[in-house]
Amino acid sequence: MTTHRFRWAWWLLAYASLGLGLIGIVLPGLPTVPFVLLSAFAAARGSERLHRWLLAHRVFGPMIRDWQAHGAVSRRAKRLATLAMTACGLVMYWTAPQLWMAATGIACMAVVATWLWLRPEPPARGES
Repeated sequence: MTTHRFRWAWWLLAYASLGLGLIGIVLPGLPTVPFVLLSAFAAARGSERLHRWLLAHRVFGPMIRDWQAHGAVSRRAKRLATLAMTACGLVMYWTAPQLWMAATGIACMAVVATWLWLRPEPPARGES
């Protein structure tokens, strides 16, 4: 880990992102994966201890390692994210006071889903 003048800011970003990611596990509409990946990125610059913990975590570790090594997202994660975005889009469609409000959110999620499905999938374990 490199020493930085702003190491405290990386540390703060790492823990704040992890907190948001953990909240995203139970709060619909708040993503988990991007916040965990951001946390790992920031922890690599601000908290060696948190970075090691994230990489060793049984749930987050493989996802982070796949992203760092290959820019890859597993098919299961893609399916779950797409399902969650679809559910949120339906809720927005049914509850938005104006159709354009729902359409804006749904369009953003469609762009994210498209980008997500264009990401490669990680090689089978044992390959690299």
